Amino acid sequence: EATLDLAERRRIRSAIRELQRQELERDEETLASKRFRPERSSCRQDDKENWPQSQRLEEEQQAALTALSEQLKAITSVEELTKLLRAAGEYEERKLIRAAIRKLRAEEIEAATLAGNVQSNQ
Repeated sequence: EATLDLAERRRIRSAIRELQRQELERDEETLASKRFRPERSSCRQDDKENWPQSQRLEEEQQAALTALSEQLKAITSVEELTKLLRAAGEYEERKLIRAAIRKLRAEEIEAATLAGNVQSNQ
C-alpha cells in the first residue's frame, strides 16, 4: 500500500495473481471431482454409519411386535384390546391389535352361530 518502489509493486501484484490462479485451480478441481462423481445406487450406498443403529432399532421393534403378538393371544376381551388400540402409538402395533380384535369378533360370531344351530336342532 505504501511502497513507492515499482519493482516491489510488480512482485506483489504477480504474487497476488499467482495466489488467485492457484485458488481458481483448486476450485475447478473441486468442482470437477463433484461433477464426475459416480452415481450411487440407493440400495448399496446407505449411510454406513447409521446402518448398524437402524438395523438394531428394527430388530428391537420386531422383538417388541413379537412380544405384543404373544400378549394379544392371551387377551380374550374386545374391550381390553380396544383400550390397547387407543394407547398404541405406532402403526404396526395398531395393525396387530386390530387383527386380534377382528379375530375375536369372528370367533364370537362363530360361537353364536354354533349356539344358534344347536338350539334350533333341539
